[in-house]
Amino acid sequence: MLYPELFKSLETARWSMANDVPWDSFDASRLSDDQAMTIKMNAITEWSALPATEMFLRDNIDDSDFSAFMSIWFYEEQKHALVLMDYLQRFRPDLAPSEAELHEVRFEFDPAPPLETLMLHFCGEVRLTQWYRRAAEWHTEPVIKHIYDLLSRDEARHGGAYLRYMKRAIERTGDVARAAFARIGVLMASSSRAGKPLHPTNLHVSKSNFPRDTVQSRLPDPDWLEHWLSEQICFDKACEARVIGGILRNLSSLFEHKIETPADLSRYRKTLAAA
Repeated sequence: MLYPELFKSLETARWSMANDVPWDSFDASRLSDDQAMTIKMNAITEWSALPATEMFLRDNIDDSDFSAFMSIWFYEEQKHALVLMDYLQRFRPDLAPSEAELHEVRFEFDPAPPLETLMLHFCGEVRLTQWYRRAAEWHTEPVIKHIYDLLSRDEARHGGAYLRYMKRAIERTGDVARAAFARIGVLMASSSRAGKPLHPTNLHVSKSNFPRDTVQSRLPDPDWLEHWLSEQICFDKACEARVIGGILRNLSSLFEHKIETPADLSRYRKTLAAA
């Protein structure tokens, strides 16, 4: 089982809202209205770990090890929402999310193949690590800069944990797992063709709720993500290249096959399909 080891390693790295956030360093003059609003949107988005966890537990009913790991992931993701909400309640209470706004992003996701979902969320953690690094650089208020750095480090650790379960899946199912991971990897490494940010919170997950079937579509401002990325934290082509590079490097190591570009991954996927 991976859960006991992951529990110990993540427990060691865990930070405290009371002791590891420099609340006393807050500088109101360095927080704009626009910046504060993005914190609210990120807080609500992080709250969507609740329906994601419900999905993981439902679709991995036969995997108690991974389901136990969800106790860690869910706790830390909800803490992300909580620390952002705490920041707003302390310094911009007028923008703190309401319970109704938080509950709006809790809806049932359609069942999906567990291996594809695992890969999708691995890619999401790689991407969110980079998004939060850029957010920490963009913000000017010192406390929120520190918070986004903490969140970014957490997301990187979560990606590493998902990768461990991906490696285990390959050991157990071989090319079945490789094909599932390659299929989603081609999608997530092709952001330029998709024309929108590729992250689990911005993908369609509930056919019956269309068009409000993505987490982002259920936010107070459904268009905020694209604006945040392009106009505020300026997540440009160089930043996107780091995301894609991270996905491809990890898959190259996982598959023990040289993969340097999305085209390489697409060819590898076709090879698996032919086999």
